[in-house]
Amino acid sequence: MSPKFFLIIAGLLLFGAGFVMLNQLQPIGNFSRVVIVDIAEGASLSDVAERLHRQNLIKSDWAFVWMGRLEGLDRRIISGEYEFHGGMSPSIILEKIIKGEVLQHTVTIPEGFSMSQIADLLHEQRLTDRDAFLRYARDPAFIQTLSLSAGTLEGYLFPDTYRFARHVKPKRLIEAMVARFKQAVSEEDRERAMELGLSLHQVMTLASVIEKETARPAERSLISGVFHNRLRKDIPLQSDPTVIYAVHEFDGNLRKKDLSIDSPYNTYQVVGLPPGPIANPGRAAIHAALYPEATDYLYFVSRNDGSHEFSTTLAEHNQAVRKYQLRQRRRSS
Repeated sequence: MSPKFFLIIAGLLLFGAGFVMLNQLQPIGNFSRVVIVDIAEGASLSDVAERLHRQNLIKSDWAFVWMGRLEGLDRRIISGEYEFHGGMSPSIILEKIIKGEVLQHTVTIPEGFSMSQIADLLHEQRLTDRDAFLRYARDPAFIQTLSLSAGTLEGYLFPDTYRFARHVKPKRLIEAMVARFKQAVSEEDRERAMELGLSLHQVMTLASVIEKETARPAERSLISGVFHNRLRKDIPLQSDPTVIYAVHEFDGNLRKKDLSIDSPYNTYQVVGLPPGPIANPGRAAIHAALYPEATDYLYFVSRNDGSHEFSTTLAEHNQAVRKYQLRQRRRSS
């Protein structure tokens, strides 16, 4: 046989191999079928190809591997959770993986959630490990890297709506929340705090108490005014939420004995602000702490409908307590 014949045969074989390869790299074609694929850290290109083939997202695992190796992408796999559909070509799938276009999950942190509640929420949504999150939130060395003067990150995990990928390290989630906090608190806010003779930490502490005391926007600045009055007059704040924060494994029922517990967070026993925030306040509560309403009120009590009755004197307050609280207790008994 002539060399020309061998060249023809080789050409046909190469053409055939190329045709087969091209066919194996075509989309499967089912656009409506969406599949979530979780690629583990350290997974090889072969591992990924096998997983995709098993999920019926690619026709051939070997063709996928060869494509990746020919393009020099076999060592650029980024772990994470990805969303694919059957209409994607293998090249588009691989491109998403090497770019790290992982699936993002939306999570809303409610105003007034504590660090523990945030950790629980993120754990429930499988975005982080609860204990690891709290370790970072209480780690002085890590907190120092965030340029914050605080013992823990309670109060600085800004409540907002976030989009996070799974498997992100807990400290990355925390960094995003603290960054949002720093965006929310302006230089004007810091200057206003100085005018009031308060540190930023004290403002966040007061804002957290205001946040937990009322869910009614119209009451925030008035409650702030009451607390500012008490602070000026060296009257204990007597805030139930601060006591609840100090009670270990609070069961939802604040008892008279709890008001006597020995804790710097027990504002029935200590004068002034507690040592730090008791929750993570939103923007409105921070604003209320900085701009209290001018008032002579020194007391308030819940009306049991989400609103409060405000009083100037202790006699008026005791009357309001009898009207709203004692009556409620008799009805419940």
